[in-house]
Amino acid sequence: MSPEYGATMGFFPVDKVTLQYLKLTGRSDETVSMIEAYLRANNMFVDYSEPQQERVYSSYLHLDLGDVVPCVSGPKRPHDRVPLKDMKDDWHSCLDSKVGFKGFAVPKETQEKVVKFLFKGEEPAELKHGSVVIAAITSCTNTSNPSVMLGAGLVAKKACELGLKVKPWVKTSLAPGSGVATKYLQESGLQKYLNEQGFNIVGYGCTTCIGNSGDLEKTVGDAITENDIVAAAVLSGNRNFEGRVHPLTRANYLASPPLVVAYAIAGTVNIDFDKEPIGVSKDGKDVYFRDIWPSNEEVAEVVQNNVLPEMFKSTYKAITTGNPVWNELAVAAEKLYSWDPTSTYIHEPPYFEGMTMDPPGPHGVKDAYCLLNFGNSITTDHISPAGSINRDSPAAKYLMERGVDSRQFNSYGSRRGNDEIMARGTFANIRILNKLLNGEVGPKTIHIPSGEKLTVFDAAMKYKSAGQDTIILAGDEYGSGSSRDWAAKGPMLLGVKAVIAKSFERIHRSNLVGMGIVPLCFKSGEDADTLGLTGHERYTIDLPSSVSDLRPGQDITVKTDTGKQFTCTVRFDTEVELAYFNHGGILQYVIRQLAAKQ
Repeated sequence: MSPEYGATMGFFPVDKVTLQYLKLTGRSDETVSMIEAYLRANNMFVDYSEPQQERVYSSYLHLDLGDVVPCVSGPKRPHDRVPLKDMKDDWHSCLDSKVGFKGFAVPKETQEKVVKFLFKGEEPAELKHGSVVIAAITSCTNTSNPSVMLGAGLVAKKACELGLKVKPWVKTSLAPGSGVATKYLQESGLQKYLNEQGFNIVGYGCTTCIGNSGDLEKTVGDAITENDIVAAAVLSGNRNFEGRVHPLTRANYLASPPLVVAYAIAGTVNIDFDKEPIGVSKDGKDVYFRDIWPSNEEVAEVVQNNVLPEMFKSTYKAITTGNPVWNELAVAAEKLYSWDPTSTYIHEPPYFEGMTMDPPGPHGVKDAYCLLNFGNSITTDHISPAGSINRDSPAAKYLMERGVDSRQFNSYGSRRGNDEIMARGTFANIRILNKLLNGEVGPKTIHIPSGEKLTVFDAAMKYKSAGQDTIILAGDEYGSGSSRDWAAKGPMLLGVKAVIAKSFERIHRSNLVGMGIVPLCFKSGEDADTLGLTGHERYTIDLPSSVSDLRPGQDITVKTDTGKQFTCTVRFDTEVELAYFNHGGILQYVIRQLAAKQ
């Protein structure tokens, strides 16, 4: 998760408790001893029984552990942390506030409306703003943490014993990060209680966090869309950017696995766990959050008794041998991959078409149109294909033209080996906000020469077929998030030649360079708005024809056909990045380097 806070890697102090965890998870004594010796030799091991040496760092962050409180994050970004005690107030603030990362702009007079419907056409049900319709313990980092997984099981157990039950219209799921989690949940007897609350094991791998929940039951989906309900998902994932989790959940909160179970039982995020009951027991008494929350001692005891090294050894033993289905797959003897032209999953990408052994050199941009004009915090989830494939999208049209039924669309993640689908999914986020659309939300843009409103893919192809370059305007933190490679590959396939932004997420900026796209930053205090740029101009960016005339951090002038011009900093930050750009991108650079060695 280091890219989320701007780092390449995070180092954490290793002590004897860490070594105990390694032994618990099946590592041999020999391996653990080697790890300890290595860390001690590199001054990275903390032994509290020895005199402590004061470490010197370039900067310090002071954290008072007394200030650490239970939190969730949301409703639209993982770094928008909300203390649990403030959740209800924060939710009402989100309803009141204008549309944004912390706002839904729901009119006061409709905030308390109740939508009644028949679940599956049979069972009386109701939804309100903040109703939880998805509750998922997903296969991200914390589902390999026995304490929180078994803690979730204890919450489910206490709730079952009190007679509490998750409402049937809440879509629940459990996708452990490891088969070991299944073993200790079953060994402890807690999986039974999770099953009773609907948290059955659905598989191992990316599920709700990447948009793989599947459809909501039709009557639930209809109740949300027909009444404009701001429905909620609560999941134990790492990311909750707009449009990622599910098209019908505009509010998405990240929480620990035990909190996911608690919110599923409560059925709403519009609740103060300290003051309001989460349900009524079988004997008619109010049940509060504190009544189902396990103590640290209870969690420690169940971990101690049920998480065994043998579980890890037996589970991971099979990794090196595979499984019968995998092992029986036919593998061709040829060294070159044989592309199947009929496959909708794997397609030969065009990265090396027309490539010669000589680098093409730097490219400028001549009379480019603006494909998209963005504000701040456009994330890689807005840019890169993620989650389910919308049935009205260009990717869906591509699949249907090849005989793929909508039930077999699968997700963008599963089809990431097909560049045709991924290009069509680039900028296809249903919550994306493009200034060219004057406030309209969705994956469309204006084709400037014709004035047509088209999907981003269709507009990009129209520009490409006419031989016209395109650029993107953006605000702060362009490309923040999980820095996926497709967030750079996709724009390149759409024909984007440059991105001009106030600032870039560090790794995404590097990825853009790697795909031959020029990243430029407005000068301090300037952006598209202050410069009076609307995105309807044509942009020319003159770069030297020889890479030797370029240097990291160089200032250049951007000119428009309206007569406006402004200075930007070209964000090639190293000589290596200049070399990549000279070759047309990192892929071409690597191929030429390998070929030269033959």
